[in-house]
Amino acid sequence: MILTTRRLFTAILFVALFVMTTREIADPDFWWHLRTGQYIVETRSIPHADIFSHTNAGRPWVTHEWLSEVFIYALFALGSFPALILVFAAIITAAFAFAYARSPGQPYAAAFALLLAALATAPTWGVRPQMLSLLLMSVFLYLLERSRGTCSCHAERSEASRDTHNETPFGVAQGRLRSAQSDRWLWLLIPLMILWVNLHSGYALGLALIVVYLVGESVEQFLTQHAIRNTQYATRFTSHSPLVTLAFVFVACLLVVPLNPNGATMYIYPFETLASRAMQAYIQEWFSPDFHQIQFQPFAWLLLATLAAMGLSGRRVSLTQTLLLAGFGYAALRSARNIPIFALVAAPILAEHLWSIVVERGWVSTNLTNTCPGGRCQGKRMVRGMVIVNWLVLLLIVAAAVARVGMVVANQPNVERAKFPAAAVDFLEKQKLPGALYNAYGWGGYLIWRLYPETRVFIDGRADVYGDAFIEEVFLKAYRGGADWREPLERYQVRVVLIEPDAPLAERLAREAGWRRIYEDKQAVVFGR
Repeated sequence: MILTTRRLFTAILFVALFVMTTREIADPDFWWHLRTGQYIVETRSIPHADIFSHTNAGRPWVTHEWLSEVFIYALFALGSFPALILVFAAIITAAFAFAYARSPGQPYAAAFALLLAALATAPTWGVRPQMLSLLLMSVFLYLLERSRGTCSCHAERSEASRDTHNETPFGVAQGRLRSAQSDRWLWLLIPLMILWVNLHSGYALGLALIVVYLVGESVEQFLTQHAIRNTQYATRFTSHSPLVTLAFVFVACLLVVPLNPNGATMYIYPFETLASRAMQAYIQEWFSPDFHQIQFQPFAWLLLATLAAMGLSGRRVSLTQTLLLAGFGYAALRSARNIPIFALVAAPILAEHLWSIVVERGWVSTNLTNTCPGGRCQGKRMVRGMVIVNWLVLLLIVAAAVARVGMVVANQPNVERAKFPAAAVDFLEKQKLPGALYNAYGWGGYLIWRLYPETRVFIDGRADVYGDAFIEEVFLKAYRGGADWREPLERYQVRVVLIEPDAPLAERLAREAGWRRIYEDKQAVVFGR
C-alpha cells in the first residue's frame, strides 16, 4: 500500500485517538462490574437479586449489563488491567471510526469535527459498559446513514447522479432513503439489537434512532411526493421502499428486546432509571454540564461550531438531522452523561457543513475530490522518497504512542491507590473486624471487588437497586451527620465505618462515646466499636 499524505494524516488521527482514549481505570462502578462478571462466570448463573450488600440483600436487581460484565471479567482473566485498558480504548476509537466513515470532507474537515467530538466526550471515557453502548450507537448510525445513502462511503457516486438528485425539491438525495438495494444493511440492526439489550440498557437509544429516521424520512418523502407528483422524479411508497423495511426492522427490534435474562422487564428499565430522583440529584454524570468547568468546554465548542457551520454553509439540513440534533442536543444539555450521544450525531453534520463552506468558497480544488475519491490517485504522483518519509513519520508516531500507552498501563496501580481506599482496605482484610460495615457511596464497588463475599457493603453505585428512599433516608441521613444520624447505624447494626476523613459523619463519630478511630490516612478513616 502506498502511504499517501492523506492516508498518513488519517493514520495519525486514529493513532492519536487511541492514545487519547487509553485511560487508567478510575470509574468507581468498574469494580462491582468486574466482581459481577466473575460471579456469573464462576457460578454460571445471573443474579436477579442483590448479593453484594447487607442492607438490601435479596432486593430485585436488574442485571442489565450482564454480558458487558462477563466481557470485562474475561478480559481481566486473560490479560488483567492492561487488556481492559487497551481493549476499551480500541472500542472507543472504533466508535469514532464509524462516525468518521459517515463524515464528508475526509480527511481534514472530518478530522477536525471528529477531534472536537472526541474532546467533548473525553470525560466519560473508561472501562465502562457505556462504551459498548457508544460503539453500538455509532454502528446503528452508520447502518442507518448507509441505507439512507448520505454517508461518505457513497462519495463515489457519479457527479451526474448527484446533479440529478439535487434538481429535485427539498434535496431528495439528502432527505430520503436511497433504494431497496440498501435494505440489506437495515436487517443487521436486529442481531445488533439482541446483542445490545444484553450488554447495556442503552439499547433504547437504538430504538429511538430508528424512530427518528422513520419519522424524518417519511415526512421528507411525503413532502417530496406531493411537491413533484406530476414530475419525472415522483416516487411511490411501495412495499419495496426502504422505509417499509425500516418499519419492519423497528418492529423486529422491539420484539427481540425480551431476549435477555431479565425478559420483558427491559422494556421499562431504561425509563425507571431516567425517572430516579436520587440518581439525577446525587450522581455527578447525571447533572447538567457546568460550562464553568473546563471539561465541558469542548462540548460547548462542538454545539456552537455545528450551529454556526449549518448557518454559514447555506446547505439545507434534512428533517432527520434536525430531529437528531434537537433531541440529543437537549438530552446532552440536560445530563452530561448524554454528551457522547450528541457528539456522534453532530460530528458528521459539522464535517458536512464545514466541507460545504470550504468548497463553495473555493478554498480547495474540487478536482481532487471529484476524480480521486479519498485521494487514492495521489499516490500515483508520489515519488518513492516521499512514501518512505511518510512511513518513517508514521513509525515514529506509533513508537511514541506505544510508549505513552505503556506509561498509562503501568500507572494503573498508582491510580487505584490514589482514587480508592486501597490502604484502608488492606487494613480491613488483615484485621477482619467483626460486624456490619458502613461505607462511602463511591467506594462500595471497590469494596465489593476486594472484600466480597466475606464482607458485604452498606451501599455501592447500583443506585437502582437501593432506590431513592434508601439513599436519601438511610445512607445520607447517617453520612450528613444530622440530628438523627445514629438511627441508620443502629438499624443495620453497623460496627465498622469506612469513610472520608472530612465527611460530616467522621466528625460525629470522632466525638461519639463507644466509637474509636482505628485507622486513618489522608484518604480514608476507619471507625469501630
